[in-house]
Amino acid sequence: MKIDAVIDMVEEKVVGVTFPVPKQFLDRILEGGKRVFVKPSTLRVQPGMKVVFYASREGHAWLGEAEVESVEFFNSVEEIITKYEKELFLTPKELREYERERQKWHSRGRRPRPWMVLRLKNIKKYLKPVKPPRFIAVSGRYIKEDEYRGILKKAGV
Repeated sequence: MKIDAVIDMVEEKVVGVTFPVPKQFLDRILEGGKRVFVKPSTLRVQPGMKVVFYASREGHAWLGEAEVESVEFFNSVEEIITKYEKELFLTPKELREYERERQKWHSRGRRPRPWMVLRLKNIKKYLKPVKPPRFIAVSGRYIKEDEYRGILKKAGV
């Protein structure tokens, strides 16, 4: 591989993130008009980035995307519910259950990660599902420019 190609790979711009979401909840964003996505903070997400949604459990494919309008962090699900209840992609009951499950995974002696709340805009469901080349972990991962262009091409966008 030529050195220029290696430099281009290193410098390739991150344009978004991808997170796995059970399809039943993902449909609420892509089809149901819910605009607020919440999960424990694992990646650095900024306004203007894309969120490419991966359907976990069933489908195992990228099904759509949204643009991040704003990012906020909370230590309490109750604060999130108070501020965003009507716009959340999870019901208050589901978010509270998520918090209980998260407490089971929490490592002893480490402070839990804050909740990351993403307000979304320009939500699009893809025309065709796109299978990722590799597994998407619960923590999510970054998406770079070339990969994003490939996703859009395969999705028929």
